[in-house]
Formats: sequence, C-alpha cells, structure tokens
Amino acid sequence: MLEALGYPFFQRALLAGLLVSLLSGLLSPLVVQRRLSFLGDGLAHAAFAGVALGLFLRGEPLWLALPFTFLVAMAITFVREKTELSEDTAIGVFFALSVALGAVFLSKARGYVGDAMGYLFGSLLAVGPADLWAMALLLLLALFLLPLWGPLAYATFDRELALSDRVPVVFHDYLLSGFLAVSLVLAVKVVGIILVAAFLVIPGAAARLLSSTFTGLTFLSLLLASFSMVLGLFLSFLLDWPSGASIVLLQAGLFGLAFVKTVFSVRK
Repeated sequence: MLEALGYPFFQRALLAGLLVSLLSGLLSPLVVQRRLSFLGDGLAHAAFAGVALGLFLRGEPLWLALPFTFLVAMAITFVREKTELSEDTAIGVFFALSVALGAVFLSKARGYVGDAMGYLFGSLLAVGPADLWAMALLLLLALFLLPLWGPLAYATFDRELALSDRVPVVFHDYLLSGFLAVSLVLAVKVVGIILVAAFLVIPGAAARLLSSTFTGLTFLSLLLASFSMVLGLFLSFLLDWPSGASIVLLQAGLFGLAFVKTVFSVRK
C-alpha cells in the first residue's frame, strides 16, 4: 500500500476518489429515500452518450458528457413535472435515447473505441489535474448548498406537506437532478460509466439498513462511501482490477454485512 502511494497517478486517483466519495455519500441518502436509483442508471447512460460524442468529435469526452448529461437530467425532471407520466417512464425514454445515440456516436468514432473501455469500467490512470479541480469545485459548491439540506430532507419524507408550507420543492428537484448529473459524470473516470450509478445507491442503501434517522443515514453513507473508495482503490492497484469494479464489489460486501446485521437484529 505504501508503494502505491508513491505513484503520482495513484495519488491523483486517491484524492479524486475521496472527493467523489464525499459527494456520493452526501447524495446517496436522497437517492435512496426518494427512490431515484433508476435516475442514476438513466444519467449514467446519458454520460455514455456524451463520452461517445466526445470520442467521435475528437474532444475531451467528459467535458462533452458533462453538459449532455446535465441537459438530460433537466429534460427528465421537466417531463416528470409537466406531464402525468411517472418518473420511471420519463427516465426510460431518455435512457433508451441516450443508449441509441451513444451506439451511433461510438460506431463513428473509428480508432477511438479502445479509449471507451477506461470510461466504461474506470481507470486509475485516467484521472488528471483538471479532473481534480473540477471535483474540488463541485464539492465546494455542495458546501454552499448545505443550508438546503433541511428543505430537501423535508420534501423527501413528505412532499405534499412541504409544498403546502411553500417550500420550493420543484426548484429543488431540478437542483438535485442537475447536481446528481454533474457528480455522476465527474465520478466516471474513477468508477466507470457502467458502475457509477451503483456508487450513488449502495452507500445510502447500506446506511439505511443501519440507521433510523436521516442524519445518521447521511453520516453513515459518507463513512461507507469514503471507506469503500479508499480500500477499493488499493485493492484495484494490488490485484490489477478495474478501479470501479473493486470499489463497487467492496460496497456490495459492506451492504451484505449490513443486511446480515439487520436480519439477525430482527430475529433477536
């Protein structure tokens, strides 16, 4: 492990991982309690389309994936708010559209298909200084949004009552969707497109099994996300596994332990 810390690429990946885990750990309770897991999948596939577009245009994939995924998140929220369609239906439409567009762009990005593998499964070598600055900026923005945590939690547990109390629930919905989109795209280089949605779900799901309060759930989610990220990156380096797979497998193991503890606690 000490040997791994001597490599600059691993240092960048570890710092990026910690920044991403703080973001995902903070957002995961909202994703779990609001049942937005499918939204994470939809936005991950939107990120795939954006990355494929970047490869096709010979540009920086994530800088094109960022606005593309953000627009898809806004479109999903808009369709959900303005129509009687259920949220999973709106997500399903843009999910399919994103996959179709991604397939078309990737088929035209000749000579760059191999580059897509690092984005699909995550790569320690892919994290650069610009990515670290972007993640740090987003985390700083998240700190400024902390005063909204109370209203967001309020609407999460009782949306109708929050609306009656004139909480700007719809605006918060757009804000949360946009923040999820940006966080997800920035996590792609470490976790990978295929597994990044799980990174927004599993810490909150495991914490939900262990805590009965939203505050406790949030702190546990942050702890589990950070722990699994750090240990997962070390396992990735030592075992030569994709970083995203290592992190998510460790998260799944922690969820399994939380599940076992819950089952035995109920039996007692």
